[in-house]
Amino acid sequence: MPHYYLHSTNALQALKAINQGLSWINISVDLNISEQKFALIDQCLVLDEKNRLSINQLKKIIKKTQKITLCRDGELVPLEDRSNGYYKLVPTDGAPLLEISGVKMHISKGTDPFVSASGMAQQAVRKGDKVLDCCSGLGYAAIAAHRLGASEVLSIELSPEVMALRAFNPWSKDLEQESIVQRQGSSFDLIATMPSAFFDSVIHDPPRFSLAGELYSEEFYREIFRVLRNNGRLFHYTGNPRVVKKGSSFVDGVIRRLKAVGFRHIEKIEHLMGVNAQK
Repeated sequence: MPHYYLHSTNALQALKAINQGLSWINISVDLNISEQKFALIDQCLVLDEKNRLSINQLKKIIKKTQKITLCRDGELVPLEDRSNGYYKLVPTDGAPLLEISGVKMHISKGTDPFVSASGMAQQAVRKGDKVLDCCSGLGYAAIAAHRLGASEVLSIELSPEVMALRAFNPWSKDLEQESIVQRQGSSFDLIATMPSAFFDSVIHDPPRFSLAGELYSEEFYREIFRVLRNNGRLFHYTGNPRVVKKGSSFVDGVIRRLKAVGFRHIEKIEHLMGVNAQK
């Protein structure tokens, strides 16, 4: 079944083209991965035989500036989950970002969520690495690690709601690669079951401290240290509620705990709001 993704920007493009009396339009319906040519017939955007969007439907989508609408089998469904909190995908000029109860879960200001996640992976991952990706979210860092040449990536995500949303996200499709293993569960619990000195690199991108303080604890850092091989690398997104900068007590506390469990060469990476460390 074909999937089409509409949001305020491409719906507005279609509406303008209809108002100009055009017969065709090139737009992206896969969230900026590619563009396709679609017919404009009887003042409708025609995606296929079952999916025709009227002017009124396009206007409704245009009003929802922070939402993505999935169009399939003649139905329009918002990419969101309200069963336990409020989870949704939010459109950007590039890859969509994940928002949970109003909190954006990606670095997106002045960049693209996929680009910033790729930057995190580049800090730690080298070709041939076995990679642990804690708190994977939409899986962008895991995908970036795979593209950097990682031999294996273990991707852990706690939220079934997030995993359900990313199953519909075109930018998360590469999580289906054979060398990427997806596990649903707590990174804090699962890491204790993993063998020592197994991973070459770890990407740790936890929710903010107030939601998951245990993932910033010395106990958890000790487990990351244990599962890394000698000289293994860690990138830890801290997402300091303010800014990662000199004198930030929050980030300085993270660094102090990383040092306490044995990490060395710890360096603040300001543009990615995190720190590098090495075993």
